[in-house]
Amino acid sequence: MTDRQKQSAVLDSAHLGDIEGAFGKVKADDAHSNPGFKRRLMTLLAIMGPGLIVMVGDNDAGGVATYAQAGQVYGYSLLWVLLLLVPVLIVNQEMVVRLGAVTGVGHARLINERFGRGWGWFSVGDLFLLNFLTIITEFIGVSLAADHLGVSKYIVVPTCAVALIAIMASGNFRRWERAMFAFIAVALLQIPLLFFCKPNWGQAAHGFVVPHIAGGLTSDSILLIISMVGTTVAPWQLFFQQSNIVDKRITPRFISYERADTVIGSFVVIVGAAALVMIADYAARSTPDGKRPAWDDDDGVKIIADLLGQHAPWMGQMFAIILLDASIIGAAAVTLSTSYAFGDVFGLKHSLHRSFKDAKQFYFSYTAMIVVAAAIPLIPGAPLGLITQAVQALAGLLLPSASVFLLLLCNDREVLGPWVNKTWLNIVAGVIVAVLLLLSGILMATTLFKNLDVVQLTLQLAAGITVAAIAFGASVWALGRRRRSAAEPAKPVFSPSAKMSWRMPPLALLKPVAWSAGTKFSMLALRAYLVAGAVLLLVKAVQLGKAG
Repeated sequence: MTDRQKQSAVLDSAHLGDIEGAFGKVKADDAHSNPGFKRRLMTLLAIMGPGLIVMVGDNDAGGVATYAQAGQVYGYSLLWVLLLLVPVLIVNQEMVVRLGAVTGVGHARLINERFGRGWGWFSVGDLFLLNFLTIITEFIGVSLAADHLGVSKYIVVPTCAVALIAIMASGNFRRWERAMFAFIAVALLQIPLLFFCKPNWGQAAHGFVVPHIAGGLTSDSILLIISMVGTTVAPWQLFFQQSNIVDKRITPRFISYERADTVIGSFVVIVGAAALVMIADYAARSTPDGKRPAWDDDDGVKIIADLLGQHAPWMGQMFAIILLDASIIGAAAVTLSTSYAFGDVFGLKHSLHRSFKDAKQFYFSYTAMIVVAAAIPLIPGAPLGLITQAVQALAGLLLPSASVFLLLLCNDREVLGPWVNKTWLNIVAGVIVAVLLLLSGILMATTLFKNLDVVQLTLQLAAGITVAAIAFGASVWALGRRRRSAAEPAKPVFSPSAKMSWRMPPLALLKPVAWSAGTKFSMLALRAYLVAGAVLLLVKAVQLGKAG
């Protein structure tokens, strides 16, 4: 182990060195303190990648289906939901940026080491299951796109699987990232297709800034809004971006550039989602009889492509290509996220800078997931609808827990030192966690009990969480007041240069995490909720399987 590794927690030596991005390279010891505009731009282009890829990857097959459903059923009236998701994405992923750059290790390893193997396996085990099911849905998207394009899925699905493996297993980070940017470029076809769909810009502006729902607040509209949040704020994003930042060798010196990458990605993903909503609205309202067709959970995106094809065959084909491309990007990002976590948990070499020969287990885990996930949609009679429902339900179940761990880590001074969350950020993140908990509870309840009054349930849960949040805030304020009155020693002050060079020491040298009684109770309650939810979902899945 080198002296440089001994000073930090970096696990894989391939995670140390110069930054090699799709559009340039940056020396690890770049000492230019006041670079000019051109140099800053070139540095941003070299560093850009993790934030943009994770965001565009979030508009995957499930995202295309969800946004298409929103547009087909509710027109432009749910665009305001997308606008509200921009700060949520930025806040969540900015915390991930700091964790990756400062610690030099992945999200899975931090949870495992700081909170114990029990919590680590609990969190990562859920991630593995959800990610694997998500990868299957990506290949379901590939098969639906192939069906519209008139090509056998038995040709397109295996071809995409081989391409994904070949791109990833090249043993070259820069080559992999360039391939991802090529797929992102294809995703931008959403914009020219939108212009051919005769968008009503005034109505779109109204949809963004004035919260309303066509047809009023109903159970269906609430559940669709939850799906929009769940498909845009997914647990795998946290694991992927942190590990990808580590693998790209981004250090605290370049955090501002990676923040910019993340903000750009957040707006790109929302613009793409809005385009999909508006494209689907055009397809639904321009039917021969002028009536919007009912949404089909199994073939909804294919129906949108067919409706667009009635205007011009190339429009339906372009939409199918967008779906195919979104599925490939999603499969690449979600699978790599899982392989990164696999390497973190088992202490294996896990870097795209390494060759297949040098990191066999890392590449094998990726290959195995792609092969198995791609095979399932090709099995006649496979329960694809049930798998899609399971992904939505599990994502809802895990929505708050992933953010809770993220918030705890970003307040751990042993982990982030001078980079811990500021008070205002904790307040914003706390509100986000509370909202995600509300949405998770609604989705879980309605998944298990179809006849619930969702509107009434939403109001009751919102009231309960509001009261709990006020009580929690009051207790935190009182605790802070007692600490201030106890004249605790002042927190260490870091100079700007010291802050930029601070990195987390080896995890074995850190002081153990000490949870307060309130935190322990909250985490145990969260664990009980996750266990109970998982058991009930399993029972529900068995019942649906027998009914099918």
